[in-house]
Amino acid sequence: MSDSRQKTGHWGETVAASFLKKSGFEILQRNYRAERGEIDIIARKAGTIVFVEVKAGKVSDYGLPEERVTPAKQRQLYKVAGCFIEAHPELPDNFRFDVIVVEGSPERYQIRHYQNAFYLMG
Repeated sequence: MSDSRQKTGHWGETVAASFLKKSGFEILQRNYRAERGEIDIIARKAGTIVFVEVKAGKVSDYGLPEERVTPAKQRQLYKVAGCFIEAHPELPDNFRFDVIVVEGSPERYQIRHYQNAFYLMG
C-alpha cells in the first residue's frame, strides 16, 4: 500500500472512531489482526459487538468507496471476527458488521454509516 493511501486510511479510521464515540459506542480495539486480515474498528454499544470496516477517500472511477467491500472482503472479515470472538468469550455474543465511509479530505468530508451492512451468505 502506498504511503498516501496508508495515510488516508489512518485518517479515515481516526475520523470513524471519533464519530462512533460521539454516537455512544465504546471502542474496544483498532486494527485487530488475525487470519491474514484486519478489522479496522471493533466497538460495543448496547450489548452488541460491532465490527467496522472503514473506507476512506474520494469517489473515483472505481465507484463509491462502500462498493469496495466485496464478497471476498466480507468473508475475510467474518474469519477475523471469528478469531476475535473466540479470543474474548466474556463479550456478548450479539454482533454485527458495519461499514463507515469517510469521503472527501481532512478539510471537508462526509460520513456514511451503514449498520448491518452485510451478512455472510452460504
